[in-house]
Amino acid sequence: MIFNKTALPDALIVDLERREDSRGYFARAYCEREFEANGLPTRMVQTNTSLTRRAGTLRGMHYQLAPHAEDKLVRCIRGAIWDVIVDVRPDSPMYCKWIGVELSEANDRMLLVPKGFAHGFVTLTDDAAVTYQVSAFYTQLAEAGARHDDPAFGIDWPMPVLDMSDKDRNWPDFIVEGCTA
Repeated sequence: MIFNKTALPDALIVDLERREDSRGYFARAYCEREFEANGLPTRMVQTNTSLTRRAGTLRGMHYQLAPHAEDKLVRCIRGAIWDVIVDVRPDSPMYCKWIGVELSEANDRMLLVPKGFAHGFVTLTDDAAVTYQVSAFYTQLAEAGARHDDPAFGIDWPMPVLDMSDKDRNWPDFIVEGCTA
């Protein structure tokens, strides 16, 4: 695995190192030793998966509040998504800043989403399948979120959002002092 820093502290893009031959390829998608050697979280307690039927569908922006905050390792295993994370840690120098990364079946990239980051994506293709390894068990009472079009973040989505859940559409404004796009 190749660990690539991003503009946001603690968030990494992880590229798989393929070993290819005439049969196809083999790659390691997680190794506790490599994650530990790079100072990354090594305890993943559950793996979630989603399938989104229609391109232009948004899922997010979600996060879990402390003490139930979670690290996520996100990978698109079919199709393509544009994955976005926002640093919502009030003490971070990058508070309310965001990055977007294309994750796809073709590029085999993963995004490590640290605790304290909101996470969401828009599907770039029909039938996009995503897996998430998470470091903490889901706790409904700790669930939080922000709208994909919240002016506090100013996320520049690569395509119009055509569909989303009512819950994602109705998150309240993320209005916090010092948080502007």
